[in-house]
Amino acid sequence: MSDFTDLPDLAVRTLGGGVVAANDELFAERENLIRPTAAVYQPHTFGHKGQIYDGWETRRRREPGHDWAIVRLGVPGVVRGVVVDTAWFVGNYPEHCTVEGAAVTGYPSPEELADADWVELVPKSALKGDTRNLFTVDSTKRFTHVRLNIFPDGGVARLRVHGEAVPDPALFDGVPLDLAAMENGGVITGCSNMFFGGPANLLLPGKARTMGEGWETARRRDDGNEWVEVRLAEEGVVRQVEIDTTHFVGNAPGWFRLSSGDLELIPRTRLQPDTRHLFVVEVPTPVRNIRVDTYPDGGFGRLRVYGALTPEGQARLTQRYTDSQH
Repeated sequence: MSDFTDLPDLAVRTLGGGVVAANDELFAERENLIRPTAAVYQPHTFGHKGQIYDGWETRRRREPGHDWAIVRLGVPGVVRGVVVDTAWFVGNYPEHCTVEGAAVTGYPSPEELADADWVELVPKSALKGDTRNLFTVDSTKRFTHVRLNIFPDGGVARLRVHGEAVPDPALFDGVPLDLAAMENGGVITGCSNMFFGGPANLLLPGKARTMGEGWETARRRDDGNEWVEVRLAEEGVVRQVEIDTTHFVGNAPGWFRLSSGDLELIPRTRLQPDTRHLFVVEVPTPVRNIRVDTYPDGGFGRLRVYGALTPEGQARLTQRYTDSQH
């Protein structure tokens, strides 16, 4: 990874994140903070509260204090960096911010979160307007929630919380497991091309609602092919693979192949457009990484790699979880 922004955004709505509380959102709703798309702006579009912004915006403070919003991470994990994006906020962005994290079990209410043990992730730092303000986080602790504090008030378009997913291994005991899912710790480690859509979309939960929510490459004009590589949540034996080309009608790959290094899990196999494909894997060898080759190009919406962790994989996953509690 070249920097922390290459890591998954643990807070994004499409991964299950939610803005569970904010002290004020008079001008623009708090939920905009975790929308997956970049913020947009249309000048001279006024509602009954003023100019409409694609972000979170509080009223002008007339008393001491600051504003805040609490985000439940879609997947708990170790936070490596935060982006406080003030896109389009020029005369109304906050001067400073801090970011805190909390690790809370279960499903706490906003009132319970107020009494949580909050840890500073980003100290009080200056912000620039209409800018992706990047802050590296130095912590190995697992968090379930983050709190964005802005000083004294103003607007923030997006909050990105990049890091490494650390799921609770107790949730995997005796249940079917998607070894590639981002929420379980799967991560994209490389791809040949992502002209129309990023490969991280493949590992998101749920079904892609449009073609734009998948991975799509440019059209190839040579004899090569496209590929994407995934590091699984941990070592496991793959038993079934899903390649979902739903919504890809005229631009699905013609074929695909699944491998792990020199090990072939599924040979080159025909794919159909706009179809959810399921394939049985009969190779019992445990793997930690996989590669999907698509021929010659195109895109698909979701990749599922169902299987079972090896005892060694389960032990390492449990150790990572234990280490992140301290």
